Amino acid sequence: MTETSTEACDLPRVPWRLVFRAGVTLLLFSGLAVNTAVAQTDVVCDAEQLPEMISGFFQITTTLGIAGLVVVWQADSLAEMFTASPEQLKRLKQHKKTTLKSAIVLVVLGPLYTVAGATMGLPLADCVDLVPW
Repeated sequence: MTETSTEACDLPRVPWRLVFRAGVTLLLFSGLAVNTAVAQTDVVCDAEQLPEMISGFFQITTTLGIAGLVVVWQADSLAEMFTASPEQLKRLKQHKKTTLKSAIVLVVLGPLYTVAGATMGLPLADCVDLVPW
């Protein structure tokens, strides 16, 4: 007996129509949000304590994200020591890579927005410091 091509491939089918609709919806919503934000120029910068609060919130979330990276990395390393299956080891190593990528994005995103926002003339980039250190 031979296997059919559908039995050999156990990968889940990706609903591309749903992914496309979600992407278009996100794009339209982003456009509306950006237009609303542009219409309210310097509202954030004119507020009394708001720029400092936004900077502090970003610094706290970045710090918690890095602390979370350390905790998850150590937990995965501990789990690797007690794991016997090669498949489980592969999943743990993949999880560690994903965690590291997320932390890198978290650390790079604020400075990137600060530099790119100042270059593009975004009003929020002038008064809010999103560099976490």
